[in-house]
Amino acid sequence: MKKRMKMIFLGLFALLAFLVGGYFYNNITYIEKPLKEMARAGFVEKQVELKDGTIINYGEGPDNEKTPLLLIHGQGMTWEDYAKVLPELSKHYHVFAVDCHGHGESDWNPEKYTAKAMAVDFIEFIDKVIGEKVVVSGHSSGGMIAAWMAAHSPDHVLGTVIEDSPFFSTEPGRRENTYVWVYGFQLYEDFKNQNKEKDYFKYSLERSYWRNMFGDFLWNRFSKEAVAYHEKHPTEPVHIKYLPPQINRIFESATYPYDRKFGETFYDNSWFEDYNQAEVLSKIESPTVFIKANTSYDGDLLMAALSDEDAERVVQLLENGQKIDVDTPGHDIHYDKPEEFTEIMVDFLQEVEKRGV
Repeated sequence: MKKRMKMIFLGLFALLAFLVGGYFYNNITYIEKPLKEMARAGFVEKQVELKDGTIINYGEGPDNEKTPLLLIHGQGMTWEDYAKVLPELSKHYHVFAVDCHGHGESDWNPEKYTAKAMAVDFIEFIDKVIGEKVVVSGHSSGGMIAAWMAAHSPDHVLGTVIEDSPFFSTEPGRRENTYVWVYGFQLYEDFKNQNKEKDYFKYSLERSYWRNMFGDFLWNRFSKEAVAYHEKHPTEPVHIKYLPPQINRIFESATYPYDRKFGETFYDNSWFEDYNQAEVLSKIESPTVFIKANTSYDGDLLMAALSDEDAERVVQLLENGQKIDVDTPGHDIHYDKPEEFTEIMVDFLQEVEKRGV
């Protein structure tokens, strides 16, 4: 009996050690592992200078003579945010993923911080780097750029995938009741108008929405670790190894190389200069898919990028559009649900090829 109990204890101990080890291994490697797999798949980082001197930084997958895919990330991220899906996508597309202006290693020129200006530059990017029509997929603000490209330069676009872009919820009168406004754009304006705290990252964590979820004790501990990491590694996304990716992602995504002047254009609405959202969508003639994450509210505060009603309006305005719902509370669908996102992109390519666009 004692021998049997000892074997059971050792077995349980081994299982516990395995689970704990797996937990910490996942926490430690969740950022680097997709980047390494992306590199093994043949992705390399490059730069190109446009005719007006603007530098666009981008990642390119192996030249496999397949249909080109241009990926445009969302606000506050970089092209590497697509790392989880790039290896599989490169089996079906010749992939190009750009750093938007004010992000990563592309130029940080506030004069270019409008959807239209970036769309025009990415059209030139297609001409100069890719040289043929593309499928374009944009996440969040990147999807609004992709939509402008499809609407105003149809000769460059085979089809468009818009990933959870905040159409209509970003319009004045609506935007003030969204999570990203209250805990993003307005919070940064409040920071600029005070003189006590000099570090916006620390300031934002002290006023974060997530404090309500974790409570003061845990959130203060997490925040202290995150601020200390950021001070020690100011050019790296914050990564606290004992925390799971779901929590780390809150800190990580807030510390990518990103010009906060870009976000200010959403506050003063200048990002939408010469950009009528309904008009842009109604001008798109090529096949288009709108991918929608779950919608949630905290009271009257819209926690999602846009409401279900907004998404339905998007599809109604599109001439050849469809909506695909993905069951995830996260806004970054390609990161949170990489298999589902990849499947949508592969199916969309088959649809585009079948139509012979």
